[in-house]
Amino acid sequence: MKRLALKYAMPARVWRHGIHSFLELLRHRLPASLEHMLTFIYLAYAMMALLYETVPAFKDTWIECLGDLGRYRMAIEDNNIRDHEVWTAVSRGWYSKASDKAPTTGRLYHHQAILARPNAFQQLFYYGKSLCVAIPFIPAKDSIQTLFESIMANQRAASLEQLFVVINAILFTGKMLERFDSVVQEFTSALDIHISRSTRRFQEQGYHIGITVCYTLVGYGSEANPIHKAFQQAKSGNEPAVLAEAMNGVDTSDATPESQENAVMFAMATHDIVFRRFGDPNILTYVHTTLVFMRYVAFFPELKYLARRFPWKLTALLLNTLMGSEGEHIFETQRFPQSKDEASRPLPEDYALRGLPWAEKYFPSDWFSNDKIEDEEKGLEAASMGQERKIRILALGYQIAQDNKYLMYDKETRHFIVPESGVEIEPSDTMRIDIVLSN
Repeated sequence: MKRLALKYAMPARVWRHGIHSFLELLRHRLPASLEHMLTFIYLAYAMMALLYETVPAFKDTWIECLGDLGRYRMAIEDNNIRDHEVWTAVSRGWYSKASDKAPTTGRLYHHQAILARPNAFQQLFYYGKSLCVAIPFIPAKDSIQTLFESIMANQRAASLEQLFVVINAILFTGKMLERFDSVVQEFTSALDIHISRSTRRFQEQGYHIGITVCYTLVGYGSEANPIHKAFQQAKSGNEPAVLAEAMNGVDTSDATPESQENAVMFAMATHDIVFRRFGDPNILTYVHTTLVFMRYVAFFPELKYLARRFPWKLTALLLNTLMGSEGEHIFETQRFPQSKDEASRPLPEDYALRGLPWAEKYFPSDWFSNDKIEDEEKGLEAASMGQERKIRILALGYQIAQDNKYLMYDKETRHFIVPESGVEIEPSDTMRIDIVLSN
């Protein structure tokens, strides 16, 4: 008898037939049905909250239902801005709880993207994640297409975030390609100044930009994208270090697929700007999320066209700069470097990375097990996190260097270096790097 509810998916049917269908009926009769809709939402919300407390076996379903009810309540609140914000926060809190329990379910990030309106930059991050996780939410393609069409209709981008969204729109839709080079040039020209002016505010922007750049490289989860296809082939549950053995016999051509060229060019141009800011702690969230992605990519022989174009010399210089502030050898490990401090908790960007295929094996299995951390605390930067982030970045560099293909680590001098062969650097980059080294 107890198994019947699960066997016949009764909780989901309660929502679909008992609540959602009636809400949609009322919604299509707004504004005449407003009073009845409010009454029904409050009644359904109270019942779902009771089920959440009394029937924990289906807690995941009740959490998402509560988030959906909060979103309906938010959506019909046009006149009272305060109530609109309150119910947005309520809905976002439930969806955050749901995504903590099911981090690879794209549908939940799609819901969070809707709640992020009118912030197109935040919407882009969540829509992209809903398409790139292991269980993508395919309808998000239509949602992100609608977002991009509204952005591209506006001929003038006023901020760096808007320029970033426009670049992603061109890459995703394949439209307005004639504007691509000029928009990328405008974005990269403004990025360095923007980071300087933003100071600590760039820490949050940095990991959102870094992860979204990775979305462009995997084609937003497109089945035709070569990087995404390689990641799909590696879904065997193996550690990245042994994935190379499973890739014997694949095509290791150096040629960049034509459809990838614009995305790769944009990614490397952005990396080049950010990685040159040695000594700026505010860029380290970007560096951290980027190296998590490159650590995974570096073990795929068929993706060497991407790995070879990564700015490894700048990476080595940046890692050596961080080395000066880190006196211990605790980063010299193939494992995730965990602090012994009991109060240690995930970094803000850890929650953003969670659920993405290239970060799946990065975190320990119990890293997000502390359910006492409130949703609003997840994005807060504690004083101890700066040092912990440096150790993580150095550990990622050390792990990549074990392959000795793109990066090397000298244990005696405790310095990162780049092998003479195997890494293609543009002449202009080489000259600039030599100048930095000589100074």
